Amino acid sequence: MTTSDIRPGERVKDVRFTEESLSVDLLDGPAITVPLAWYPRLLHATPEQRADWQICGGGYGIHWTQVDEDLSTEGMLRGAPVPRRSLPVQA
Repeated sequence: MTTSDIRPGERVKDVRFTEESLSVDLLDGPAITVPLAWYPRLLHATPEQRADWQICGGGYGIHWTQVDEDLSTEGMLRGAPVPRRSLPVQA
């Protein structure tokens, strides 16, 4: 899927978390729900850090400043977890 293949309804409306999942409500009604384990930075974030998100990328992305995480509806729809190489190196 390329950026031109993204449909207008795939824009972010709201973001919700459970202990095990991340759900993104889309403007056209449905929601994308994925395992929180796909995004270790969000998995290990506090509820306050998770709640501090903003829409970015023309409405097709979500940014969490406090945990330095960016997700797109396109990636979530493709079922793409965060690439391992983008995880911080632990000492």
